[in-house]
Amino acid sequence: MSDTKTLIENRPPSVANLFVERVSATPDAEAFRYPVPPASGQGPDDWKSLSWGRTAERVYRIAAGLIGLGVQSEDRVALLCATRVEWILADLGVMCAGGATTTVYPSTNAEESAYILADSSSKVLIAEDATQLAKARERRAQLPALSHVVVIDPTGVEEDETDPDGWVLSLADLEERGARYLEENPEAVKERIDAIAADQLATLIYTSGTTGRPKGVRLPHDNWSYMAKAIAATGLVTKDDVQYLWLPLAHVFGKVLTSGHIELGHVTAVDGRVDKIIEHLPVVQPTYMAAVPRIFEKVYNGVAAKARAGGPAKYKIFQWAAEVAREYAKATQDNFRRTGKASVPFALRAKHKAADALVYSKLREAFGGRLRAAVSGSAALSPEIGYFFSGAGIHILEGYGLTESSAASFVNPGEAYRTGTVGKPLPGTEVRIADDREILLRGPGIMEGYHGLPEKTREVLEPDGWLHTGDIGELSADGYLRITDRKKDLIKTSAGKYIAPTEVEIQFKAICPFVSNIVVIGANRNFCTALIALDEPTLLGWAQDHGLAGKSYAETVAAPATVELIQGYVNRLNEGLQRWQTVKKFRLLPRDLDVEHGDLTPSLKLKRPAVEREFTHLIEEMYAGARES
Repeated sequence: MSDTKTLIENRPPSVANLFVERVSATPDAEAFRYPVPPASGQGPDDWKSLSWGRTAERVYRIAAGLIGLGVQSEDRVALLCATRVEWILADLGVMCAGGATTTVYPSTNAEESAYILADSSSKVLIAEDATQLAKARERRAQLPALSHVVVIDPTGVEEDETDPDGWVLSLADLEERGARYLEENPEAVKERIDAIAADQLATLIYTSGTTGRPKGVRLPHDNWSYMAKAIAATGLVTKDDVQYLWLPLAHVFGKVLTSGHIELGHVTAVDGRVDKIIEHLPVVQPTYMAAVPRIFEKVYNGVAAKARAGGPAKYKIFQWAAEVAREYAKATQDNFRRTGKASVPFALRAKHKAADALVYSKLREAFGGRLRAAVSGSAALSPEIGYFFSGAGIHILEGYGLTESSAASFVNPGEAYRTGTVGKPLPGTEVRIADDREILLRGPGIMEGYHGLPEKTREVLEPDGWLHTGDIGELSADGYLRITDRKKDLIKTSAGKYIAPTEVEIQFKAICPFVSNIVVIGANRNFCTALIALDEPTLLGWAQDHGLAGKSYAETVAAPATVELIQGYVNRLNEGLQRWQTVKKFRLLPRDLDVEHGDLTPSLKLKRPAVEREFTHLIEEMYAGARES
């Protein structure tokens, strides 16, 4: 414990300093792998590598190029780009220049992108391609502070006579400028790094927000330096690991992983194309990766659907294996908690061995065959799905944090992990449960405040450093945290009963293999209802064998047979709920919920108000003339 305390307390002022140390320690070691699509557009991607030394050459050129463009200490440089290795190089370049990165999701529309760029007073924008450049061009009149746009992939970028001279340049151009700047000023980047103060702004991340305008969260350099050291102190990741990083780097969860990577010096394979994950996992063969619950839910539903398509016998074997996995996971975790050993009875061990040969081994192969652990965060994972993967040998360590706490405040501790909890606080982070059960956090990872919003900052950040998370939870006697819901999402029925909708929703996801998203409704109503969106591939696979072949998704969800199918799962859900929690009625949505329609945030969190607004007619239909209680 004293070594851990020393490690954290003696941290350098910034990740830029950690990067210099990493490059000095292991210049020839592999830092990154990244895919290069074939020139023909056909066939598998070719994976290339960057050593830490080569990474530093590019990072320092980018930093020097930005200095040459006039970037000063704490000047904002926005990154509007999907997850790719250039995102990380650019972010490190901004930090090494002493600037501050403003992150923008590539899915953000032109209007909101312009709002973030203007609110942050970003001086330079690093845009991924012509599509992202077009957003800045469309709203340039609103962006007087934006002096340059750097385009990572200039393919398809056409000259625009309305652009100011030198307003647009490519990343290659920036690096060439940086190389020339360093020839004339060889100590420029080193001087900038040496001048960085711990409390200097490093990152401005705009919360995707489930309501209203996004708020810019100010995270100083010390936040990331602390996170790097705290992640290393957990012992969950080592220098020998291979990480597959696909999470959005504009989100704090993806961003914090880069800090831990620099501290530990392991290999990170970077590719944000979600549709390529299944293809790339066997190629990358990661030893660990981070994901959001929706990914694990989709994998589980996909495996179940494949088994169902194989016929009744194959599906029965899968269902049996799934129950064995859950039983095995619960037994090992319970025994480890009591005795420190993950032992199970002989009969269960024998069943598990048979199920492993039939089902689990194939599932592990699909993840690359070497996955030691997966970290899940951003939203709650159904414990039943967590137990399934645990029993199958894919250990999902749930964690917890907010943008306002630099993402990683809690994580499950390796072998001692407990499904259904988010684990224990990272070294150096304090937790307290308020009288109303709200979770409060304090420590070196907590934000400085909201950018330009002192009143909003005071609403959540106490003068003594305690952050109000807005989440409701409970701590076990030995320090494991369980999240039960968002404070603002708690439903109070007209009968005065409080209901945690998330708890009901994750129970339904564990029961129903067809569900993609579910929204439980009941605030100020006399009973609960639900809007349910189904997983299209799983549903249409079922439809083939139930007289609905060739029907569209919307036609299939409207079919009486589909409604009857889902009613059966709702009935099963209600059997395990208190009477006032039960879902009396539901409606199947004509499409899935997604980011594009504004139903989900870019980190796949549910925007309840937006969903309820769009489907008001279905909600009112369920409550029309109702007298149930």
